[in-house]
Amino acid sequence: MKKLISILFMSILAMGILAACGTGEKDAGTAGDSDKKVLKMATSADYAPFEYIDTEKSSDIVGIDIDIAKAITEKLGYELQVQDMDFGGLISALQNGQADFVMSAMSATEDRKKNVDFSDVYYTSKHVIVSKKGSGIETKEDLAGKKVAAQMGSIQEEKGKELAEEVGFSIENRNRIPELIQEIMAGRLDAAIIEDTVAQGYLEENKDIAGFTIEDADGGYAIAFPKGSDLTDEFNNELKAMIDSGEIDTIIKKYFE
Repeated sequence: MKKLISILFMSILAMGILAACGTGEKDAGTAGDSDKKVLKMATSADYAPFEYIDTEKSSDIVGIDIDIAKAITEKLGYELQVQDMDFGGLISALQNGQADFVMSAMSATEDRKKNVDFSDVYYTSKHVIVSKKGSGIETKEDLAGKKVAAQMGSIQEEKGKELAEEVGFSIENRNRIPELIQEIMAGRLDAAIIEDTVAQGYLEENKDIAGFTIEDADGGYAIAFPKGSDLTDEFNNELKAMIDSGEIDTIIKKYFE
């Protein structure tokens, strides 16, 4: 009798183990089928129409770069997470693993290429000098002796340093574009150097400021990746297809209607 009970117990135990193993394998397979790899994108959401928060509608980050990033990651089968941070910290975010890629109206300059890899260029911009209306600043030569600023870490900051040596003015920086406009209106800055499409939005909203365009920005806007990232080629393939099909132009035009 004891032997019979022992055999019966071992049989039940073995069946239980097999059932548990079978369930575990099924659950693992189901989870694997539904999971998508998450890609973290870093941006500085103060640069309308490329990346910004339309507070009247929601707290979500929207814009040209966001739409392009969503389209590419969806085509590649990734889930996208967008993180907002100061522009000056974006390259560091890539280098320390906080982000998988950066899309933030970032120019693919030779200096930046020393630290990150870039995709193909998807947009080329110009620089605009913005100042208070009636300030008398109508050419870059009028900046002589003035206090001028640009967004920290931006291509406009580099352009400002170059012009400061050429024309003779002091150059400063601020973390966010709205700070530049506020400082001009408060009289703490004489002018700011801002990307043309971004400047256009502020010029249309604020009739107390004026601006004029100087030469094209260097490099053109591109997507930044950590050095040696496999994502560079993956994104480039989709980006090229979107440029060739006109999808990129459609996204850009949507924000200028």
